[in-house]
Amino acid sequence: MLDSESLTSNSIEDTLRNLHDLSETKRPLTARRNLKIVRLAADAFPGFVCASLLPILMAVGLMWAQPANLPPNRPDAVVAIADVHGDFDDFVAILQRAGLTDKENHWAGGKTTFVQVGDLLDRGPNSRKVMDLMMALDQEAGQAGGRVVSLLGNHEMMNIMGDLRYVTPADFARYADTDSEERRKTAYATYVKWRDSHAALLAELPQPMELTEPEWMARHPLGLLEQRDAFAPGGRYGGWLRGHPAVAEIQRTIFLHGGIQPGLAKTTLASMDSKIHDEIKEFDSTKQYLQDENLILSFFNLQELANVLQAEIIVEQKSRVPVNAPRQDRILKFLNFQDWLSVKVDGPLWFRGYDQWNEEDGAVQITTILKAYKATHIVVGHTVQKGGRIRPRFDDRVFLIDTGMLSSYYPGGRASALEICGDTKFTALYRDQSVDLINSAAASTTNGLIAGNQGVRNGEPISNQGVAPPTDGVCSATASAPK
Repeated sequence: MLDSESLTSNSIEDTLRNLHDLSETKRPLTARRNLKIVRLAADAFPGFVCASLLPILMAVGLMWAQPANLPPNRPDAVVAIADVHGDFDDFVAILQRAGLTDKENHWAGGKTTFVQVGDLLDRGPNSRKVMDLMMALDQEAGQAGGRVVSLLGNHEMMNIMGDLRYVTPADFARYADTDSEERRKTAYATYVKWRDSHAALLAELPQPMELTEPEWMARHPLGLLEQRDAFAPGGRYGGWLRGHPAVAEIQRTIFLHGGIQPGLAKTTLASMDSKIHDEIKEFDSTKQYLQDENLILSFFNLQELANVLQAEIIVEQKSRVPVNAPRQDRILKFLNFQDWLSVKVDGPLWFRGYDQWNEEDGAVQITTILKAYKATHIVVGHTVQKGGRIRPRFDDRVFLIDTGMLSSYYPGGRASALEICGDTKFTALYRDQSVDLINSAAASTTNGLIAGNQGVRNGEPISNQGVAPPTDGVCSATASAPK
C-alpha cells in the first residue's frame, strides 16, 4: 500500500500496471558536505583612537573577538531541526531559541553545525521565505566558521519532480509578480496549441486533461508557473535543492530525512547519495528530452506527465507506424520512477520504520544498521511524533525529531531542535523548555536516574530533574559567558 504522501497516486499505480501488461519490453553533488570553514578576523581599530583609551578598547575588543556563548573548549556542537513545512515564524523562533540566529535572523551560532533534515516545503504558506532564510544562513555560517547542512526530504523531491499536491495557493502566490496574469494567458495559449496537435494521445488519457480555459486557470493559480521555473534545474531554488545531500554523517551520527531500512544497509552512504542524485539527473534530462520532442510542456505536473506518457505508449502500440524503440525505452524507463530509491516508500527519504518498529525487534535492526556504518546514532524527521516531543528509541540510538512544527496542520505539534554536544549530551529544545535526553557528563552527579539518560528514555519520562527552563546559546550547559 502506498503512503498517503507517496509521490504517486493510486491512479498512476493502476495505469502503470496496465501499461506493463501492454508492453512487450518492459554526482553526486557532495560539495555541500565539505564546506570550507572560514574564520573571521577581528576588526582593526581606527588609527585616531586616543592613546589613553586604547587599553580599554583593546580589552573590549578581546571580549568581542569570541562568540560569547561558545567557550573555546566547548564540545563540538550540532543542532538538528526537522520538517518546517513553510512555517516561517516558528522556524525563526526555534532557530533563535537554539542560539543559531539573532533577533534579525542573522547567524549567531558561531562554529556550530546546523543540520536541517529536509521538508522545508509544502503545506504551510511560506516555503519561499524559509528557503531564502536557509540560503542566507548557509553563507553567513561559513563566514563565521560554522556550517549549514541542508538535506533532501521527500517534499523537496516531490517539488523537483512536479508533484504539487501539497503546495498551497498561498505558497504559489509568493512567486507571483506583476506579469503573472499575462504569463498565465500565454501558457494557456501554448497548452491549447499542444492539445490541438495531440488528438490521438488525448483520446487515450486515463484521466481527461482540462479542456476549457476556466478549468485550466483554476488548476494553474497565479504563481504556479513562476514556481515551476524557480524549481527547474537552473532556477533559484531548483539549483540550490539539487545541491543538497540526501544523507550526512557528522561525528558518527547519521542524519537523513526518513531512515535507512535494513536491506539498504549494505549500500554505503556515499553510494546512497549518488544514486538519488543520479535519479534526479535522469528525471531532469528525460523531461527536457520529452519537451524537445513536443510530447510534454514544461509546466506539466507529475500526474500530467505520467498520464501523457502512458497514453503515448498506448498510441504507439496501436499505430501501424514502426515504433521508435530508443524513444519508447526512454519513456518506459521514466515511467518506472516509482521504483527509484528517491521515491520508494522504503527509500531513505520516505521510510517510517523507526517510528513503527517495536522496541525489541527494532533494537536488533538498529544494531545491524549502525554496525554497517560504524555509527553511534541516527537522527531522522519525516514522521510526526505524538505530543510534539522529540522521541529517542532503541536504547537512545535513534532520535525521531519531527514534532509537527506546523501546528495549524498538525494539532498538538510544536517547533523543536535537537542539540548535540560532542557524543555525550543530547538535548531536546522547545520554545518553553529543554529536556536532557542523554547527558553522560551529568550522570555521575545525578541520583536515581539511569546513567546517561535524564528526562526521557525511549520516549518515556524518567524524572522531572531532566527538564530545565529555557537557556540561551548552543550547547548552553557548557556556556560560561552571557550574550
